[in-house]
Amino acid sequence: MTAVIVAELIAGVVLLSHAAGLLHAAQALMKARTSQGSIAWIMALIFMPYVAVPMYWFFGRDRFAGYIKARRSMEQEISQHVVSFHQELLHYQQASDCPFMGAAVKLSGLPLLSGNRLDLFTDGKQTFDALFHAIENARSYVMVNYYIMRHDNIGEALQKILVAKARAGVKVWLLFDEFGSSKLPRRFLREMKDAGVHFHHFGTNRFWWSRLQYNFRNHRKIVVCDGREAFIGGLNVADEYLGWHPHLGYWRDTHMRITGPAVLGVQLVFMEDWYWACGSMPECSPTPTAQEENQSLLILPTGPADTLDSWQLFIVAACQHAQERLWIASPYFVPDGGVTSALQAAALRGVDVRILVPERADSRLVNFAAYSYYEQILPAGVKIFRYQKGFLHQKVLLCDGKVAVGTGNLDNRSFRLNFEITGFTDDARFAREVAEMLEQDFAHALPEQLDDYLCKPWYFRAACRAARLLSPVL
Repeated sequence: MTAVIVAELIAGVVLLSHAAGLLHAAQALMKARTSQGSIAWIMALIFMPYVAVPMYWFFGRDRFAGYIKARRSMEQEISQHVVSFHQELLHYQQASDCPFMGAAVKLSGLPLLSGNRLDLFTDGKQTFDALFHAIENARSYVMVNYYIMRHDNIGEALQKILVAKARAGVKVWLLFDEFGSSKLPRRFLREMKDAGVHFHHFGTNRFWWSRLQYNFRNHRKIVVCDGREAFIGGLNVADEYLGWHPHLGYWRDTHMRITGPAVLGVQLVFMEDWYWACGSMPECSPTPTAQEENQSLLILPTGPADTLDSWQLFIVAACQHAQERLWIASPYFVPDGGVTSALQAAALRGVDVRILVPERADSRLVNFAAYSYYEQILPAGVKIFRYQKGFLHQKVLLCDGKVAVGTGNLDNRSFRLNFEITGFTDDARFAREVAEMLEQDFAHALPEQLDDYLCKPWYFRAACRAARLLSPVL
């Protein structure tokens, strides 16, 4: 009798598993981003539902459920507050007849703003000195959001400053990604809580089902002080971002300080993320001041809650708009088919297309996958340069006289799975500064040749092709 019951239970589990596989296969048919992805998921869900169904919940979705609903709830609850922000931004709105800028404005949902000052930082110590100075001078509030925040020297330094400001009566809000900052000790957080710092981790703390969205990450790096000064870029809060990694050596990164009306755009992005994380809204009344430099800036937030693949479309638009040069620096090069074709087309038009990546990568899997694209893009005239001085972590795009500095990489994770933030400007002076910076970086890089890849052992090329199969989540 027991054997019969066990057999019936097994049969029931098998039946339910295959039924769940069929239901999820139907969903994959309707929602998968590409036909290749749709076919792969459907086959796996039908024939291996025991493994594929759990994997589909973690890795098969490309939209961050609940965030859009939370954003709409925020607008309904504090619509007057949000409207006042947008009305303030409109005072500094700058028109542009450039189709590329127009596309970026539509993707952003925020206007291009004049009256800003932009400062470029290429050194970790310089960046943190400026950032800490801005926090120390804050009188009303400080907003901080980081993908990685570690309990090391620089992490403790930031914690002490935030604790001191909170005890001095300054409102402090800290948001960090649960995956990237998973090793923060409880004592570290408790000290901030006791001092009055408001903090939350992002993404998995509101609903039980959001814990199944572990594949999505808040990759943004944001600091806002009193609505007057903001920082965005590639630097997280960890000792290696000061300029040296124990295994990778010299650490090359880029950050940007924003002073002026565009700070409100950065602040709005933080406020939306904070509302998603904890369901409340930071109370603050920023008063932006136009700067004499009068540099224009558009804040471009992108992520899996967007209706469109905003960051991917921005890169494609840059490829289509470029006339003379398109230089992109990214630690990870795992483009999708659309970006690959756009890079090829730009190079075939005669545009100087250069991709700067690190020689020594912090992820072997991503590094292997990057090699697999050489056969496609090098013959079209796209140039790949490998940075030799150390590890390159900056995320910078130079399209003729337009510049994007932020957190987005040239990979599928930034295209569709990560929440990113980018500052985009057509200011000529800032573009020249970035061009000079990248020229110095290229001086420390070596160009890749197709033979460099084809002459490698067959097992190396096979590993590269195998790694590429995982490109949708790299």
